[in-house]
Amino acid sequence: MKATADRRLHEQLVDGSLLLIPIPFPQKSHPSFAPSLGLSFLISLSLSMGSKAHSRFGPLLLRYVSLALAASSWGVTAGRLSPPACDLFRGTWAYDESYPLYDSASCPFIRREFDCLRYGRPDEMYLKYRWIPNGCDLPRFDGRDLLERWRGKKIMFVGDSLSLNQFNSFLCLLHAAVPGGRTSSNRTEVLTAVRFEDYNVTVMYYVTHYLVDVVREKIGRVLKLDSIQGGQVWLGADVLIFNTWHWWPTRGPAQAWDFIQDGKKILKDMDRTVAFSKALTTWARWADSSINPATTKVFYQGVSPSHYHGQDWGGSYRESCSGQTQPLNASTYPGGPAPQEAIVENVLGTISKPVYLLDITFLSQLRKDAHPSKYNGVHFQNDCSHWCLAGLPDTWNQLMYAAVIR
Repeated sequence: MKATADRRLHEQLVDGSLLLIPIPFPQKSHPSFAPSLGLSFLISLSLSMGSKAHSRFGPLLLRYVSLALAASSWGVTAGRLSPPACDLFRGTWAYDESYPLYDSASCPFIRREFDCLRYGRPDEMYLKYRWIPNGCDLPRFDGRDLLERWRGKKIMFVGDSLSLNQFNSFLCLLHAAVPGGRTSSNRTEVLTAVRFEDYNVTVMYYVTHYLVDVVREKIGRVLKLDSIQGGQVWLGADVLIFNTWHWWPTRGPAQAWDFIQDGKKILKDMDRTVAFSKALTTWARWADSSINPATTKVFYQGVSPSHYHGQDWGGSYRESCSGQTQPLNASTYPGGPAPQEAIVENVLGTISKPVYLLDITFLSQLRKDAHPSKYNGVHFQNDCSHWCLAGLPDTWNQLMYAAVIR
């Protein structure tokens, strides 16, 4: 039965998805927390559960606690076991003439993969949409405020090119807030760093496709599902934003490994969804044992969808993101949730430390219009996995900002 379910899940995989998550920030007490006995009970219950019960109920508690914390920042009482009035991750996209949040031509940090206007995209409507959550407003990103809050801090995005997408967006948002500010940068094979000198804030991107290690051995490149040596570098940051998934389904010449090591077993291949789940579990154990929430804040980027097949949003199978100019207006996504969402929630539910999930999947599923398609500087014929900048990743960073200031 389990094998059938795993196989079905594997068959539903969509090439090019992505992921993201965080840990709540220590804050001063908020009046709305005073009556929140139900929330306090849930947090205590989540932390005191046995591992078996935690794995079963953890994701549900994680989702409720994340939404309740978000709701409380808008003065909503979160003490009852009913859906909170504010859900940052469910809502609609609305036209807003004041958007985008910055001019891409004025941002020096956008890589050519994401610079759609520069490489000929003729329409600009995709730049004009603002995310409106159910029951509340999403605070506008205030880069100057964030630089002040994180003065002297190091922020690191850890993951694949979708982390790079969000990293570039974040740099542009900060640059737009202090356009005359002094910056310096350096780059190695795996780490790019940009320093906002006037605030002593360093924003970094550490490239890792799988979070777990790929090690060169005599037999070739081995993807080790239970090893994270890179974590020593990550611990130098004050804020961490993780993601992985985009590369797990990749096969052929672009595949970045030759063998998989699962425990003591060396395999030529295995179910990629199962491998992803095992690797994410390794990352969760690392976060639980290595992160001090009092000093280090951890985000995990939710699952970012791709738009290669129109049937996913109610169109024809031959349709893709190419030529799309408007978001989907729907309360649910016709193609359903990304299968990896459940894996992320289940794994995060096993972490004993507080975790806040940036659940970006649904709001991103609606943005079939926001990909580069052919308008990129690296000759991708039709990129429906990454996102134009300015564009959707700016909203991901707005959601992260909302988590910081709540």
